[in-house]
Amino acid sequence: MSEQPELPTFPMERGKCPFDPPPQYGELRETEPVSQATLRNGSTAWLVTSHEHVRQILADPRVSSDRQLPGCPRLIPVPPAMMNPSMRPLVAMDPPEHTEHRRMVTAEFTVKRIQGMRPRIQEIVDEHIDKMLAGGGTADLVAALARPVPSLVICELLGVPYELHHDFHRISEVIVHGDSTPPMIGAAIMELRKFLGELIAVKEQDPGEDLLSRLVVRYQETGEYDRERVISTAQILLNAGHETTTSMIGLGTLALLEHPEQLAALQNDPSLIPGAVDELLRYLSIADMATFRTATEDIEIGGKVIPAGEGLIALGAAANRDSSVFPDADTLDVHRNPRQHVAFGYGIHQCLGQNLGRLELEIVFTTLLSKIPGLKLAAPVESLKFRSDGLLYGIYSLPVSW
Repeated sequence: MSEQPELPTFPMERGKCPFDPPPQYGELRETEPVSQATLRNGSTAWLVTSHEHVRQILADPRVSSDRQLPGCPRLIPVPPAMMNPSMRPLVAMDPPEHTEHRRMVTAEFTVKRIQGMRPRIQEIVDEHIDKMLAGGGTADLVAALARPVPSLVICELLGVPYELHHDFHRISEVIVHGDSTPPMIGAAIMELRKFLGELIAVKEQDPGEDLLSRLVVRYQETGEYDRERVISTAQILLNAGHETTTSMIGLGTLALLEHPEQLAALQNDPSLIPGAVDELLRYLSIADMATFRTATEDIEIGGKVIPAGEGLIALGAAANRDSSVFPDADTLDVHRNPRQHVAFGYGIHQCLGQNLGRLELEIVFTTLLSKIPGLKLAAPVESLKFRSDGLLYGIYSLPVSW
């Protein structure tokens, strides 16, 4: 009997370029777009790497998003408390439960409602960039802009009172900061849930004109109100709308500084910036491992059969570098039309906050390039520290000057 070839390990290390996914992604996409890998806990999972197959899997009703299923891939331990059904986030639900709870928040993220936030987001961005400029000719763009702006925007959206912004920001900083250990992050997540629970308790008694208040009222009207469920929804909105946007501002700025011809194109024609936001989302694919699934039936895809009960991971970063869909996919091109990208996922779990994320990034990059046209990197790229924890890719500090 011949020996079975050793499976690759996952997650895989990125290469020397800070913007590129692991080189194995491209190799697998070309030779074996549906293949198995060994996870760090010793279990195995199927990796799906081509654009066609990633979208096919994410739209397939025969895969489950339930993180409690035995076959679900696990890159990090799940705290026992998070196994409580009321604490499961939307991304870990299946229909009809997912359909019911997503419907509660869909209206909060329409294009019209999000565009109504434009003036306030612009004020927040102006304030922080002006503060950077007043501080001299250098700054850490992550600390000065990329972290505080999404934090304040999500505070506005959720209805966090101004006097509580500091506590909210302090807890969030622990979760996204590079020096935080897993126990620190776990403790911060539980503190965040306590913070949100106390905030929601106030809104139960005195609802305001904010997302959390409206969510509380909608659930109360169903007659099946559960505070823990509202906390979980608020938490996933925070994670999706804060950490990811922070990473995109930092990495997106670095990508433009490292591609001066693309930066010049945006400075010469700011109307390109909305499209460039989608190109940066495609090119960077910061959350390519958020799409854990478990097959509930045997699924034939890409010439392979994924047996029922086995886990799979649809790799967005691999799909977004598929040259059959995006010609010259490894090149950043702000003139490209990349709207088929899967940086926000695909199917019923496609990111609720994508309209808000796009708007924030458009305003940040437009204002940054307008107010600081001479922006440049103030440290070698090799000296920068990147976050790559298997769930989200980002940058912890970005020294800039002008």
